[in-house]
Order: sequence, then structure tokens, then C-alpha cells
Amino acid sequence: MLIYPHIDPIALQVGPLAIHWYGVTYLVAFGLFLLLGRLRLRHEQFASITGPGAWTSKDVEDILFLGVVGVVLGGRLGYCLFYKPGYYFAHPLEIFAVWQGGMSFHGGLLGAIAAMTWFARSRQRPWLQVADFVAPCVPTGLAAGRVGNFINGELWGRFASPELPWAMVFPQSGSMLPRHPSQVYQFLLEGLLLFVLLWLYARRPRREGEVAAAFLVGYGVLRFVAEYFREPDAFLGLLSLGLSMGQWLCLPMIVAGVALWLWARRRPMSTLRARRT
Repeated sequence: MLIYPHIDPIALQVGPLAIHWYGVTYLVAFGLFLLLGRLRLRHEQFASITGPGAWTSKDVEDILFLGVVGVVLGGRLGYCLFYKPGYYFAHPLEIFAVWQGGMSFHGGLLGAIAAMTWFARSRQRPWLQVADFVAPCVPTGLAAGRVGNFINGELWGRFASPELPWAMVFPQSGSMLPRHPSQVYQFLLEGLLLFVLLWLYARRPRREGEVAAAFLVGYGVLRFVAEYFREPDAFLGLLSLGLSMGQWLCLPMIVAGVALWLWARRRPMSTLRARRT
């Protein structure tokens, strides 16, 4: 049985300026997106697009900027609406108090979708083409975020058997009983595993929408599984059918992903090629 090692959340402090590890993981996530986005430009599906619709490094930078804005705004609003609607309706000004914590991946996803819609319209590109480009570049950012969660000692897991070799005690949870290090599970599942599977799947030309659909299904399934090991939010607990809020929010993702993939599979590959002219 392991004990959570106390890690100072501040990576570097110079006078009144403090750089937190969680902020560093965000910077790592942004850097990985830029790197993977430039590698994605070399994939046949995008490298073969010529003319006014050709993809460039500037597009990757613009998507990142818009995506950061969308994820932050969407993540915060999603947390307020999905997890504590009553509280924030009563205290609307605290919605802007992002320094107090509280972000939702599913809200961030909706914000990212809005950002991609803006980008697609401004560049006059098919929205699904943009979504397919972005999807394989996202999981490494999610992995970086889970590293930040572990460093902060937050989002710990449910109680685990003391015989589990990697069971960990999180004293900040208010209990000295061993728990699952669910941050590590999510780092491995919806971070590294999803990245490898999605990147390999996206390397070959696909019908528009197939890669985005694979991301929705892949993340939804892996997050749904990981939630069985993650401690539910204390103010919510488990909801209907013994599922957590995170699991309930994953279900429409999975359904939408399956529907999109089936729809995309009915489209001929010639449709994809026609958009490269």
C-alpha cells in the first residue's frame, strides 16, 4: 500500500510570482497539440489537400488559440450547469471565480466544438474535416491534465483493497484507507491509450467524421470505465442506476459517436477526395 507523496503544487516561485505545476501541465498540453498538429499536416488525408483549402501551421496555431478559449469558457460553464446549477444560479457572480476551481471536461468539449465551428466557418472548411484533424491531437492534453490532478492530490479514487499493490492512501481525502489512484488510471486510459489507438486509426485516410466519431466513442467508453474507480463528487454522490455524473455525461457522447460513425460509413470515399480539389 502506497502513501500519496505530498507534492508542492508550486513548481517555481520568484517573489510574489508563483508558477503552479497545474499551469505547467497546461503549457505541456498546448505544446503537444502544436507538435502533433504539425505532424497531422503530413498525414495523407490533409497533406493531399491543395489550393485555398490547404492546411498550414498557421491553422494549427489558430485552432489552438480558439480551442483554449472554448475549453476554458465551456469547461467552467459546464461545471456550473452540470454539477452545481442550484448554487451558481443563486451566486451567479461566482461563475467567473475560476481561481476557486471547478471545470468540466464535457463542458470543455462543447466549448471546443463551438471553437471548431467558428474556425470552420471562418476558413470555409467542412466542420467534420476540422473535427477529424483535431481529434487525435487531444488525448495527450488530457493525459497532461491528469498528471496535474495527481500532483494536486485531487480527484482521488474510490476505496480499494489493501492487497492491491498500487492502492494509495490520500490523507487529504479525510481517510487513511487505501484508494484507487484514479488520476493514473485516467492518464493511462483516456490519455495514452486513447492517443495511441486514435493516432494509428487516423493515419490512414478516413471518411469525414470517422475520426471524430472514434474519439467520441473511445473517450466516452474509457472515461465511463474509469469512473467506476473514481470517487464521485461529494456533493452529488452516485445518481440513478448507481452511475456518477461523469458516466451519465459520457452516455450521450458514446451514442453521438456511434451515430456519427455509422452515418460517415454510409458516405462514399469519393466524397472525401472531392473536397481536396
